[in-house]
Amino acid sequence: MDSTPTGKGKGTDETAIGAILAELNQQQREAVLHGSEPLLIVAGAGTGKTATLAHRVAYKIATGTDPGRILLLTFTRRAASEMLRRVDGILRRLEAESRRTDTATTPASGRVWGGTFHAVGTRLLRLHGRSIGLEPSFTILDRGDAEDLLGVLRTELGLAKSDRRFPLKGTCMDIYSRCVNAREPVDQTVEADFPWCKDDIDDLRRLFAAYVDHKADHNVLDYDDLLLFWHGLLTDAAAARSIRSRFDCVLVDEYQDTNRLQAEILQMLCPGGIRLTAVGDDAQAIYSFRAATVRNILDFPQQFPETRVVTLEQNYRSTQPILDTTNGVISEAAERHAKNLWSQRADGARPQLVTCDDEDEQTEFVIHQVLEHRESGLALRRQAVLFRASHHSLTLELELARRNIPFRKYGGLRFVETAHVKDLMAFLRLAENPRDLMAGTRLLMLLPGVGPKKARGLMDRLTGNTGRGTPEADPPGASAGFAAWTGCPAPSPASAEAWAGLVSLMTGLTEREPGDLASQIERVRLFYAPLLERLYDNSRARLMDLEQLEWMAGRFPDRARFLAEIALDPPAYTEDLAGPPLLDEDFLILSTMHSAKGLEWDVVFVIHASDGNIPSDMATGRLEEIEEERRLFYVALTRAKDWLYVCHPLRYYTHPRSFSDVHGYSQPTRFVSARVRHTMDLCTAADLVGGPTGPPDGPGTPGAQGPVTTDDIRRRLKEWL
Repeated sequence: MDSTPTGKGKGTDETAIGAILAELNQQQREAVLHGSEPLLIVAGAGTGKTATLAHRVAYKIATGTDPGRILLLTFTRRAASEMLRRVDGILRRLEAESRRTDTATTPASGRVWGGTFHAVGTRLLRLHGRSIGLEPSFTILDRGDAEDLLGVLRTELGLAKSDRRFPLKGTCMDIYSRCVNAREPVDQTVEADFPWCKDDIDDLRRLFAAYVDHKADHNVLDYDDLLLFWHGLLTDAAAARSIRSRFDCVLVDEYQDTNRLQAEILQMLCPGGIRLTAVGDDAQAIYSFRAATVRNILDFPQQFPETRVVTLEQNYRSTQPILDTTNGVISEAAERHAKNLWSQRADGARPQLVTCDDEDEQTEFVIHQVLEHRESGLALRRQAVLFRASHHSLTLELELARRNIPFRKYGGLRFVETAHVKDLMAFLRLAENPRDLMAGTRLLMLLPGVGPKKARGLMDRLTGNTGRGTPEADPPGASAGFAAWTGCPAPSPASAEAWAGLVSLMTGLTEREPGDLASQIERVRLFYAPLLERLYDNSRARLMDLEQLEWMAGRFPDRARFLAEIALDPPAYTEDLAGPPLLDEDFLILSTMHSAKGLEWDVVFVIHASDGNIPSDMATGRLEEIEEERRLFYVALTRAKDWLYVCHPLRYYTHPRSFSDVHGYSQPTRFVSARVRHTMDLCTAADLVGGPTGPPDGPGTPGAQGPVTTDDIRRRLKEWL
């Protein structure tokens, strides 16, 4: 048998395949063995969808499909890596079963086209972009840079100086991105999702047109362009034939999170759905704010009439009492693929619906239960507190800090959005593409005495000396482009020394052989370090972040790949950004419901389960919004393996951290209906923790005097008077 199993004819026997498939349940096996007709795997929470998809890929390879002709699309790079790691494990076991030996195989999955939609789109555009007039040397704007560019154009067009409020750059980016991904015109998007911007539709169109033209002039793409241009490739007959001929099967994970543009790409990539496998759960479609639409998975059988639907219902995560509650919540959805999750773990604690007097008692209850579980042997990191909005955990965070209980909160500023990392990336982006105006402007404004006007003048001089010929005739990174700066005087007296160093650095980075990527980043870091120390506080931790980037760079073959990967799948944080390293033994998890998707914990607390918070009062204007809020609540509940607590504060204060008594009463979330309540234990926080102030006074406590009657109270009053 070859080092990689590629077919039964090369030694993979049916007995070995049968032994590997025997570990799957009946529905999972049906999905794995399905032929080339369109397949929709509706995988409920915790039902082993990753294992099913990995076995299907491994089965395809083992029965003759070339790994290099398999396309596996996921929504994170880590998900793709984990999937392919499992594929390799299955193939190694398959070979061992066939040979009756433990001889290791060469990983077959290394040749699979696995990655996110945006990463695969980037790779295809590098290969085929010339057919639609796209230079393969393009650089990618991350979200922050795209917003900044819109901000610059917004100012240049005079939109910031109108006599009425014009949307800020972040809102403009949200509108533009939704138009592209949802395939909607500006007026339709604004009317449905940004109604306060309805008077600015014509100006928004002008702004977006300028934005599109600027990106074309400077050979840059944003995230949305990666999908839009991939879609464009598939509308070109020759390019479409070439791309389709690359793949014998296409598999898509988390299909419920796709947007309309992604769905159209798949329809053109796999006409009629032939060779297409989609895996997802309509009950976990929670990203409409990113233009994802649940309609894609709900309408899949209608879009591809030959579709086979396989539903995975055996849950391997939660106990049956928890599943009874979650099934009840999602069963009341207006529209769904029917499924009823079940588990062989029939025993377990019933979920608890805990009524708290107010937010402070909710905090007291959560901390009490967290510590109780910790004392019983459950580490803090195996427990999680989930909430609808980030600010819902503020009171809890303060009390955890006061009691010296460590925690980690999911969310906050991403690593690549920090100023010093964006600065370093600007050097590399400009070296890769000297027409990248945003990168060049950012880099130049690091120099003392250089503002936007001087930076723009220097960039105009640079781009004026960088032609737009073919890459062979006029490489965008040719050192001749930066020679245009050589004869320029320093832009300010204070920047004379730094200017000479910058010109030398950029010229060196664009030489024919600039050295390996790590050495390039080291040169940039050494030049940039004095500028960083002048501009930012906490310089030591920031410089350590840049050293981390330098270390990471060793894993990438070239600068273009590094820039694309960091833009498309950036690291979320480094420990250095939080200050001193966390030395504690453990930490509690705090997370928004959106960030919790795909994770699991032994114990889950869902806090602020009151109407107005769950569902959010900002998402109750349309039935579609309320239904997504129901799915979000369902996602939170299904993260629990053994214990689930849903907390509802009865009283909310208008000024929660002041001495005011102004308050109102809340109702439990509408998603806990009478039917759902029958699957839960109803209790109060006082029942479980002995009241908000702890246990009653004992016999030795000052002031404790035994039974007191109203006559005693009146007698004392008269004595006092």
